[in-house]
Amino acid sequence: MNDHLELLRTPLYHRHLERKARMVEFGGWEMPVQYSGVIQEHLAVRERAGMFDVSHMGEFMISGSQALEFLQFSTVNDVSKLKPGRAHYNMLPNSSGGLVDDIYVYCLGLNRYLMVVNASNIEKDFNHLWGLKNDFDVNLENQSEHWALIAVQGPATQTLLELHCTEVLSARKKNSVFDTTLFGYSVCMARTGYTGEDGFEIFCAPIDAPDLWDKLLGLKIEPSGLGARDTLRLEAGYPLYGHEWSDNTNPLETNLKWAVKEYKEFVGRDAMVNAEKTRALVGIQVLGRGIPREGYPVKLAGRVVGHCTSGTMSPSLKLGIALAYVEIDLEMGTRVDLEIRGMDVSAQIVEAVFVSRNAPGQ
Repeated sequence: MNDHLELLRTPLYHRHLERKARMVEFGGWEMPVQYSGVIQEHLAVRERAGMFDVSHMGEFMISGSQALEFLQFSTVNDVSKLKPGRAHYNMLPNSSGGLVDDIYVYCLGLNRYLMVVNASNIEKDFNHLWGLKNDFDVNLENQSEHWALIAVQGPATQTLLELHCTEVLSARKKNSVFDTTLFGYSVCMARTGYTGEDGFEIFCAPIDAPDLWDKLLGLKIEPSGLGARDTLRLEAGYPLYGHEWSDNTNPLETNLKWAVKEYKEFVGRDAMVNAEKTRALVGIQVLGRGIPREGYPVKLAGRVVGHCTSGTMSPSLKLGIALAYVEIDLEMGTRVDLEIRGMDVSAQIVEAVFVSRNAPGQ
């Protein structure tokens, strides 16, 4: 960790130290990378329930008579389809057809939306949106310091939380968002997450976060760090900004192109849609021994045809997996070689979802 950086800390920082978490720098924040160990934390989420401190994420409140029009122009997905109490995955495009960030948008009410952005992009995203708002009757507020956020993920999450929540959680579908009371605290909960499992993200006041964390620990929910969060999202085929996403990434070359609604106008639409598509984001499954990492070359008959953007040893599958951009004409099932530490290891191109989601219906 760079001692010269003045790192930000979440309201749960001291709780992480009490659990002897290994702390690392992430996006300008001092965050827990693991507690008991990445594999144990990962499998706890897959098999029962784990929880993550994601209070470093950014939250913007967008309101006003033209809030919808503003979001329709500044994002790629169709926000008009969001009714109050619903949320969806979305992206902030730039004028050149790349991405400022990938985000989640929550419709809290008529002309009132909450946007959650990546921690390392808070200032960048806010400045980008501020530069677009003058053409709209809209209020844009950076409320990041007003929220703490705890993500509880795993197949047992609903059962564990429902006894302590005034809401009937079983009646809430995936991507729903609602105000409720949890352990007596007023919170906003969303049936969303970044693990490929069922679960809820709990938005709360920063002052309430430590006690909520303790009460969740009392339910024997495994505290989990950034290490497990990364292996879980990679198994689910979820991209990460700075790896799969960048200012120069065209989402139409990825497995999440479904989020881009080409029938509407948005920032950089023509540049994105009309750009030549030369590569595709795919999954790579290692057939031999070895752990893929970012930057490792993908080869076909000795020729480099792409590079890994993220890679790990999958705790669920017990084999090496990666996301990679490869030449667009390579088909699923194609045998390739992955260069790992100077050695070619046999691998295969697969769909960019390695573990099927265990989540409620839409």
